[in-house]
Amino acid sequence: MNKAAGWCDITAMGPYDHKKGGHLVLFDINKVIEFPPGSHILIPSAIMRHANTAIQPYEKRMGFTQYAAGGLFRWVDNGFCKSKEARPEVRARMAAEAPTRFENLLNLYSKLEELEGDRAVVHGKQ
Repeated sequence: MNKAAGWCDITAMGPYDHKKGGHLVLFDINKVIEFPPGSHILIPSAIMRHANTAIQPYEKRMGFTQYAAGGLFRWVDNGFCKSKEARPEVRARMAAEAPTRFENLLNLYSKLEELEGDRAVVHGKQ
């Protein structure tokens, strides 16, 4: 339900042995990351499948997750109403954008080969 071009903020909490469990699994990039209590990460969770590994039976792990609901952005894009209640011209625009919407949102993310250029823009060296 996240906004496709949005970020999900994940924080791990609780008394668990992060060497034995509670790892963050990022399936799409084949990474398993130790995620000790107090760890914090931002991921594009709407487009990146993720999970946690099990902890020991006597341990406790909690997570605090924050995300931007895609529905909130659609509400604004629709003129502050549900899609079916939007003005005809708004519904027509949304329908026309639908086939390429997800790809366009994905293209907002940097690619590995673009990162050096992005760094230059951030530091004012265009």
